[in-house]
Amino acid sequence: MNRQTDVVIVGTGAAGLFCALKLPVEYQILMITKDDVDQSDSFLAQGGMCMLRGEEDYNSYFEDTMKAGHYENNKASVDVMIRSSNRIAEDLLGYGVDFERNGDELAFTREGGHSRPRILFHEDITGKEITSKLLARAQERDNITILDHTMMLDIIDGENGCEGLVIREADGSLGTVQAGYTVLACGGLGGLYQHSTNFRHITGDALAIAIRHGIEMEHIDYIQIHPTTLYSEKPGRRFLISESVRGEGAILLNKNGERFVDELLPRDVVTAAIHKQMAEDDMPYVRLSLERIPEEEIRSHFPNICQRCLEEGYDVTKEPVPVVPAQHYFMGGIKVNLSSRTSRDRLYAVGETSCNGVHGANRLASNSLLESMVFADRCAGEITSSELPGAKDVADRVDWSLYQNLEQLKEQYKNIVLEEIEKEKKRHE
Repeated sequence: MNRQTDVVIVGTGAAGLFCALKLPVEYQILMITKDDVDQSDSFLAQGGMCMLRGEEDYNSYFEDTMKAGHYENNKASVDVMIRSSNRIAEDLLGYGVDFERNGDELAFTREGGHSRPRILFHEDITGKEITSKLLARAQERDNITILDHTMMLDIIDGENGCEGLVIREADGSLGTVQAGYTVLACGGLGGLYQHSTNFRHITGDALAIAIRHGIEMEHIDYIQIHPTTLYSEKPGRRFLISESVRGEGAILLNKNGERFVDELLPRDVVTAAIHKQMAEDDMPYVRLSLERIPEEEIRSHFPNICQRCLEEGYDVTKEPVPVVPAQHYFMGGIKVNLSSRTSRDRLYAVGETSCNGVHGANRLASNSLLESMVFADRCAGEITSSELPGAKDVADRVDWSLYQNLEQLKEQYKNIVLEEIEKEKKRHE
């Protein structure tokens, strides 16, 4: 089928949904997602979303972000993100997001790398709370159509830039989407790794397609490992134990029950300390103890973590739990400017798929949800202020033989990304 739309957005996570909601209701918007609509990593985010607490907080928030990123961050991007945070929080409240409160005031928690509490949260399922409310609002809009189990196979280049997509629909048929603008909001690449907190189907397809089309990339080897995921020998996605648990007082212990690191250091530093301790202990994990957190607070702030650990046989209110680092977040991606525009005309990238430099070499905890929505908003703003191109027939420019063998194509895309990561690693050595 040859579909036609004003804007096509690939992905139904926080970035893609926020972008869709910020576009004019007069625009026809088509959203596609590879799996179920709620199977994006945005739904998995536990800790929360950062927000500037006031002008007196700006310098410390800026410094915390830069320090975590090893000062490789794009300062302009960091400034835009921080300055936009209150407006994004207000928008989310307007969409029905239920952040924790102390009476009438918003409540804040603290995570590793932060010099003070500045993180909005909803229990320990903030990502689900935010993204499910955005999805509900998008599903209410007559101008937004969402197709699940629909995979982007390629972009279609024209003389005026990106003119749409080649897709594989839920019934297995191949088709095209003619679009005035294309927004890639496909998430990261955790599905390429054996141990990852990401959904297994998120495999960096957009990155491979961009590389193949010569679209500019940035820091594709900047891949963050989260220090604390629940240790398991079962296959599949690793369950993340939020950084906010350590922010509220949880400590890391070696096999002798001794604390060995400052748990509130940036993620890469804590990860390195855990790996070192695991080697010294000759153990495949260390332990995380919540003994310093009141039991009532554990059960109210971290109910999802409590339940999941119980399912694995651990009661976090009574015993330490085994944890191990796992791939978690991708700081690199398709290079974009402050409006999320790529090096290809009419093609934008937002969220974890993109790299605007805000995270530098290592992401500060709870900046991801904020960053994704700030720059999705800016993407929508630029598209809205630009002339909407007329649609052209793109189906006659597609070589359908390239897309007949889906498994072969998936393997090809996987290899493209992994090879590019290795190239970048060697450049940095």
